[in-house]
Amino acid sequence: MKTLYGMPHTRSFRALWALEEIGADYQYQIVNLGQGEGKTADFLALNPSGKLPVLTDTDLVLTESAAICTYLADSHPEKNLIPAAGTVDRALYNQWCFFVLSELEQPLWTMGKHKFALPKEYRVRQVQKTAGFEFMRAISVLEEGLKGRSFLVGDHFTMADLLVAHTLTWAEGFKIDHGRLLLDEYRDRIKQREAWKRAHAIDDAKKEAMA
Repeated sequence: MKTLYGMPHTRSFRALWALEEIGADYQYQIVNLGQGEGKTADFLALNPSGKLPVLTDTDLVLTESAAICTYLADSHPEKNLIPAAGTVDRALYNQWCFFVLSELEQPLWTMGKHKFALPKEYRVRQVQKTAGFEFMRAISVLEEGLKGRSFLVGDHFTMADLLVAHTLTWAEGFKIDHGRLLLDEYRDRIKQREAWKRAHAIDDAKKEAMA
């Protein structure tokens, strides 16, 4: 039995969505970071960083949302959610996943850290402008990669699209208007997937239960 340790409205949604894409049998264990549950000894034994998400699968304990999504896709090749290892498409898949983590989401997380995540004494208000500039630069690269395409890699949805669509949704939540209609249409199309709808309903229900 797989267990996802996560919290609603965080990167945990990526792993939740991925689990729904593969049709997994899993449990979703809420870890309320706001109440310090990420700092307990039991959770730190799973992830010493105290961060989410964490996936356990038999003896495997896996952190980092992109790694979790890739593992789940590799474990279920019949779902066709990831290109085969050693192919050109797999190299491009890796490229886009690393791009999401290192270029696309990092400016957003910088904004978030300096708005609410860091202790107040460590927040630097002026960094918002720089982070916004960096995000728009990454958006331009993403737009070029999607021109004339429905998906990032090959001719169908992969976990790379999941990561990008989630990050674009995160930007939308931050009230960032990047002005790229192509990316808005891409994001909204990806969010029409039944697995996204199921995961979103689960995420919202968990959020309400925490209130």
